[in-house]
Amino acid sequence: MRTSLCDELGIEHPVFGFTPSEHVAAAISRAGGLGVLGCVRFNDAEDLDRALTWMDGNCDGKPYGVDIVMPATVPKEGTQLDLSSLIPQSHKDFVQQTLLKLGVPPLPDGEGGEGVLGWLHSVARSHVDIALEHPIRLIANALGSPPADVIERVHAAGVPVAALAGKGEHARRHVANGVDIVVAQGYEAGGHTGEIATMVLVPEVVDAVDVPVLAAGGIGSGRQAAAAMALGASGVWMGSYWLTTAEYTQSPLTQKALLAASSSDTVRTRIYTGKPARLLRTRWTEAWAQPGAPEPLPMPLQNLLVSEAHLRIARSDDPSVVSMPVGQVVGRMNEVRPVAVVMAELLKEYRETVERLTKLDR
Repeated sequence: MRTSLCDELGIEHPVFGFTPSEHVAAAISRAGGLGVLGCVRFNDAEDLDRALTWMDGNCDGKPYGVDIVMPATVPKEGTQLDLSSLIPQSHKDFVQQTLLKLGVPPLPDGEGGEGVLGWLHSVARSHVDIALEHPIRLIANALGSPPADVIERVHAAGVPVAALAGKGEHARRHVANGVDIVVAQGYEAGGHTGEIATMVLVPEVVDAVDVPVLAAGGIGSGRQAAAAMALGASGVWMGSYWLTTAEYTQSPLTQKALLAASSSDTVRTRIYTGKPARLLRTRWTEAWAQPGAPEPLPMPLQNLLVSEAHLRIARSDDPSVVSMPVGQVVGRMNEVRPVAVVMAELLKEYRETVERLTKLDR
């Protein structure tokens, strides 16, 4: 499994693994793919710097990348306090009442939730500042094209830029803005995702642009990777599938919920960040879908609204209430395995699939 991207980025296989865990990202890179560390969870630049410094010493010299969340236009942010004042009290009351009904315990005294501030434009820019101090090989942006000055700065450092797209027109706009790699992320994907399925979206994007395209959404096997390549992709972008690997130790409760889920146990909703995102369907997501529930707020207000709720849920011992972005491929995530094993099995099945398809022509 090799394409031109392998030579360009210095990787063995065009398997890009997005993950919020530096341990998983490093393991993906060591296994021959490109581990891409999600930066959004890092509110403090020093914490991100420590994580990337750790990766510098634990990737065995293999390349890695980072993923930021930055809109192309600079929004008016204000301070966190200013933003919090824009959240209606009725929304705050709903969150507290829902947590009470679900039996989610409060945080210990002295602990509060400031939210995941990586959704803020200014914080995302600090992530770029820190990332460029390390030997990264890729910066990906989850909200499309980064601002022009950011793309220019990243290119000046010799680092390519990737951006996610949910439509062919998005991909064309990204390339016009200077993006080097387009991630065509289909409806099946976890997290922020559009309305077009991967099987339809990938060839649409491949035909729309003249840069490498990565297929994303619903990929968790060598057969699916082979299908992506058949559609014209230059590699695959996988996120959800790494959440049940042995190296992902951030939330045993979440892993327990994911292992028990089927492919129909997800929902696309705005309750996580304010933008449409696919989450695991739980009693938390169902509460927001009930009659009388408030409409989710726009980004970043929704994230600030539910930030403490997410912390409380993570501290609970009930997998039926977890709040976690995950794609429909969760139905294939049925056991905990090391990243190296997942990668080896994916590559083995990919080769077997290509061989089987080759025989059909004989």
